[in-house]
Amino acid sequence: MPAMKVLVFAGSTRQQSLNRQLARVTADMVRASGAEVTHLELGDYDVPLYNGDLEAQGTPPDVVRLKHIFFEHPAWIICTPEYNASYPALVKNTFDWLSRPVAGNPEWSDGYKSTRGKVVGVLSASPGALGGLRSQSHLVPLLLNLQCWVTPQSYALGRAGEAFDAEGLLLSDRARGAVQGVIDQVLFAAQRLNG
Repeated sequence: MPAMKVLVFAGSTRQQSLNRQLARVTADMVRASGAEVTHLELGDYDVPLYNGDLEAQGTPPDVVRLKHIFFEHPAWIICTPEYNASYPALVKNTFDWLSRPVAGNPEWSDGYKSTRGKVVGVLSASPGALGGLRSQSHLVPLLLNLQCWVTPQSYALGRAGEAFDAEGLLLSDRARGAVQGVIDQVLFAAQRLNG
């Protein structure tokens, strides 16, 4: 049986982002769990702010590339920052583009093709005590609207500025165990839905 393909990404492009650190750790842990991992950096793609007039001129090529990447992975793990008690514009903009049909392209005439049926685990990291929990509470309804399956277990890494060692690894056994719990649920559900 081929290894499950898991997409791991953070909703941030900031160089010292705590969620990008968490995504790197998570990608390594998913790999160690026997899955095939794509660690995606959203900043590597030229995706403008969604605008219907811009879309009418043609879907940007990097949006189509992202549609392929998201579609090819039955399972995702998202590490979301928290901005003003919600998820950041980068995450919303990415999914706004992914959910749009591509005019004149029969392969992408279904706007939900790249999101429907995906199993998604949600993580977050924040310097605050709640660890981005409010961001997760807003992100989950968006994912459900995109017809994703969201795992019941999630994890919010509080005091994240003190949570990583000099090599970027999680210091706490409890934090590693919580992240692994989300990974395990993602792999369990994705294997059953795609087996």
